Amino acid sequence: MKEIVLTWLNRLLVADVFLVMFGFLWFAVAVIGQSIGVPLGFDLWYKLWQPLFNPAIAILFLGAILSWLINKISQTFDKQSNS
Repeated sequence: MKEIVLTWLNRLLVADVFLVMFGFLWFAVAVIGQSIGVPLGFDLWYKLWQPLFNPAIAILFLGAILSWLINKISQTFDKQSNS
């Protein structure tokens, strides 16, 4: 059961990493475009920051912490069962 949960958690985190990277690249290109006067979607990115990219970053951090915690608990139980 633990392996299934970790597999799906890792898949979710990989997809989330790509979403966060896409958001960062979009932001960088949009800021450069805004500075030279070319509209490259900064306003749309800014509207999506709060409902999409901000939670995606939070999910990424929480998922990484949860994955680490599950692995630590597993290691503790494995050590106790081997003793």
